[in-house]
Amino acid sequence: MSTDAPGRAVDQGAGAVQPPAHVAVIMDGNGRWAAQRGLPRAEGHRRGVEALRRAIRAAGDLGVRYLTVYSFSSENWSRPQDEVSDLMNLLRLFVRRDLAELRKAGVRVRVIGERAGLPADIAALLEEAESTTRANTALTLVVAFNYGGRQEIAAAARAIARDVAAGRLDPEAVDVEAVARRLHAPDLPDPDLVIRTSGEQRISNFLLWQSAYAEYVFLPIHWPDFDRAAFEGALESFQARQRRFGGRGERAGA
Repeated sequence: MSTDAPGRAVDQGAGAVQPPAHVAVIMDGNGRWAAQRGLPRAEGHRRGVEALRRAIRAAGDLGVRYLTVYSFSSENWSRPQDEVSDLMNLLRLFVRRDLAELRKAGVRVRVIGERAGLPADIAALLEEAESTTRANTALTLVVAFNYGGRQEIAAAARAIARDVAAGRLDPEAVDVEAVARRLHAPDLPDPDLVIRTSGEQRISNFLLWQSAYAEYVFLPIHWPDFDRAAFEGALESFQARQRRFGGRGERAGA
């Protein structure tokens, strides 16, 4: 894929250290940020969109090649209807106002999640965002919308079951790769780092399969306060760790 262009190294002063290729973010805390300030939840979500813009710019500047954001989960439809409407309106505004800038900056937009049953205009906006940025290579922005990790794995299992029933797949050939090929975006690399804001330490049905060996950084700040400094701090924490992927580390006693 053209999105495999190498990213820039993060300048650590004493020497250049490669950033994680793929960073995924659980953008949590918009409502609590607003409540702490006596503001409506809608204002928290609006400020959250501003934080997303900062995160996209920072990711490109810091050499991250893939940025996945958890924008709307499969479970979020159960929220009060006025809040769901506010979130949909923010998505509409984000695509309409920011798509030209993303395209100019070389950002490619990908969307993962279930498309069936979405409002027609939302589905059309998501398709427009993907189609008009398809040739871009500077950064791939993956938007997890109407997304759930369990739902994604269940859909992959159904696809495998159909292939086995039709005789296209031997049951003995069902392995990790067979499942991975049937996920929403099998061509994307797994995330190296998952960041969650607001101090909560759970993964909330996000990239369950793909994040099996990701490093996690939980930040105490709410998402509207996320900025470049917070992004850089998360990357520094990631770079201080040793990833073993189930094997033995190189450090003594690892």
